[in-house]
Amino acid sequence: MGSDMTSVHSSKSRDGTEQDQFLTILSREDALARFEAALFPRDVPCERRPLADALGCALAEDIVAPLDVPPFDRSNVDGFAVRSADLASATETTPVRLLLNDEIIVCGTAPARPVLSGTATSIATGGPVPRGADGIVMVEHTQPVGARAIEIRRAAVPGQFVSYAGSDIARGEALLRAGTPIGSREIGMLAACGIADVAVTRRPRVAVISTGDELVQPGQRLRPAAIYDTNGAIVTAAVSENGGDPIFLGAIPDDEQQLEAVMRQALATCDMLVLSGGTSKGAGDVSHRIIARLGKPGIIAHGVALKPGKPLCLAVCDGKPVVILPGFPTSAMFTFHDMIVPVLRRLAGLPPRSDAKVTARVPVRIASELGRAEFVMVSLVEGDGGLIAYPTGKGSGAITSFAQADGFLRIDALADQIPVGTEAEVTLFTPHVRVPDLVVVGSHCTGLDLVTAPLAHAGLLVRSIAVGSLGGLAAAKRGECDFAPIHLFDEKTESYNTPFLDDGLELVPGWRRMQGIVFRAGDPRFEGLSAQGAVRAALADPACIMVNRNQGAGTRMLIDRLLGDARPDGYWNQPRSHNAVAAAVAQNRADWGMTIAPVAHAAGLGFIPLAEEHYDFALVTARKQRPAVQAFLQALASEEGRSALEHAGFRPA
Repeated sequence: MGSDMTSVHSSKSRDGTEQDQFLTILSREDALARFEAALFPRDVPCERRPLADALGCALAEDIVAPLDVPPFDRSNVDGFAVRSADLASATETTPVRLLLNDEIIVCGTAPARPVLSGTATSIATGGPVPRGADGIVMVEHTQPVGARAIEIRRAAVPGQFVSYAGSDIARGEALLRAGTPIGSREIGMLAACGIADVAVTRRPRVAVISTGDELVQPGQRLRPAAIYDTNGAIVTAAVSENGGDPIFLGAIPDDEQQLEAVMRQALATCDMLVLSGGTSKGAGDVSHRIIARLGKPGIIAHGVALKPGKPLCLAVCDGKPVVILPGFPTSAMFTFHDMIVPVLRRLAGLPPRSDAKVTARVPVRIASELGRAEFVMVSLVEGDGGLIAYPTGKGSGAITSFAQADGFLRIDALADQIPVGTEAEVTLFTPHVRVPDLVVVGSHCTGLDLVTAPLAHAGLLVRSIAVGSLGGLAAAKRGECDFAPIHLFDEKTESYNTPFLDDGLELVPGWRRMQGIVFRAGDPRFEGLSAQGAVRAALADPACIMVNRNQGAGTRMLIDRLLGDARPDGYWNQPRSHNAVAAAVAQNRADWGMTIAPVAHAAGLGFIPLAEEHYDFALVTARKQRPAVQAFLQALASEEGRSALEHAGFRPA
């Protein structure tokens, strides 16, 4: 198992099952270097493919042009083939008259007659230049004289509007080099030389396996406590994007014997094996234990000083790479792109990825763990002083944090934070980043999607970042967004939102939404009570568990006013959205919480109204005239927008 590189220790968990603990955690650089050293150098298999099937492959040999392109001198314009010497004296006042030859040269037709002195031949764009002619006069620079002659009032020079044979590609020149990725442009060059098939590096066959008892394939019914297998789909797609030929073998339960059989089958038929899940230290994580029985040298690295991605396992079994990605989607995808793509591209004969980078300001402090290089997904928005990088902040289990991020920041293993205002380098996931047309930072509400839908359908990019009402106000004051959705109640004035606005901000009324206590329908502790009575009943029952909201959320401020100094069980469970609160109650992880009526009703939960709050928008006045801001204001005021909000259970202001 390569115990000189990493070692694993078994210990007993509380229930008596064995758990494997990482003893050697390698740096990212060390782990990747050891993995590549165990795999390369190696011979890479090649195959011949027709051009139609070669897209995305790497050339396996240099291509030398077998002919000139164009293979003959050709006209670049519609006009007349002439001898330039005949037109040496042509001017506006002294035109030269040429007799027309009785042929018209078109593409694909060889000229039949030479151009003699004093004559010209009609020629189409792309037509071969006839013998005797050394230039082309554009048709718009001539004047017909009867049916058999033309007058020309400007001189011509040799080579005018002529592409010479071999001027694009010369016979014998190196057309493309081995290792060149074949794209549409390369296919065009090869086709121009008459090349129908090429030798390419064979795409490595990559077996993809998801592991876990909890996984259900998309399209199937989701049973309780199960989740859909996102890793299988996204890893398969990522393999294709990076030159591999993926073979998805499904989701295998946490059964060591069954999983080993599938892994052996994969290694027998494929060049590489990528699993997700089963690499941590839980009792059900068995993938890494199987590797020791599959081939030498076995595990190269198990545990990498990365966040996310610490449980990553890298192995080589009889010359074939075996990778076990962490189970959480963001961890899996980040480690795949950062650690596995370099190896996969080498196996496919492709050059390393060239990642684009930009500099952006970090608007909030980002804490980090010493000793582990951390990669923080960020969304880019345009601020007053340039690009701003907002952490997505959804955790390693959130697939949207990877899909919606524009790139990532790297925090060195020796740093414990990125301070506020730091100008940091952002590595982009795509070569070009599109800055959002409209940026909304603040409180979360499902109604916001209804209002912004017309903007998205019109081609505008809307970026919504949920940081709570107070976080949104802070972002608006710093000029980092267009709108900050807020619902903040001021006890002194007994009014919503307006007292919290500073100079440079103005209030745009949004809609009213009913906040209230959410509980499982039929729970006798809450049925028939007022909101205040429900809270008193919850506090009187030590077994009653609440679910809270995050600091800075308007809902959290409302909860804290109700609770006073009380801190019931579950108070520190602080999800960032109404949907998360409803899910916790619906799934019996909590007994009560506070959310808005549309979310409670959609989840089939009991709901006790408390207060109709004002969900409004703090508009950055300096951005008011931006087209996307005006489009949002129009959508908010439109009959369609108001109707959509009412249908969803909101009351437009």
